[in-house]
Amino acid sequence: MIEVHLAYDLKPDIDEQAYIEWLRQQIVSVIKTQRIIEIRAHRNIKGSPEVLVIALLGSIEDWNELSQSDVWQLLTNSLQETFSKNLRIEVWDSSPFQSEPLRVHK
Repeated sequence: MIEVHLAYDLKPDIDEQAYIEWLRQQIVSVIKTQRIIEIRAHRNIKGSPEVLVIALLGSIEDWNELSQSDVWQLLTNSLQETFSKNLRIEVWDSSPFQSEPLRVHK
């Protein structure tokens, strides 16, 4: 599994309704590529970056295809131009030292 992290701050004074609608449209477009297994979104309670979106993909090949697609280019370009600043994209793979999650049961 591959995790792609998009971290960014929102530009001041954006139209939040327009951002939410744009985000919904982009999520649908990315899901239609059939490369994404799961998408999670988080808000940073301590500041910057304000938004973290995590996409789970099956393989590095899936990421390579998605990252080179028109859908991805449109998403990242329009996000950066219209709604965000300080956009950072990181791609993570499992650690060879701890490939399975440790779960603490209560």
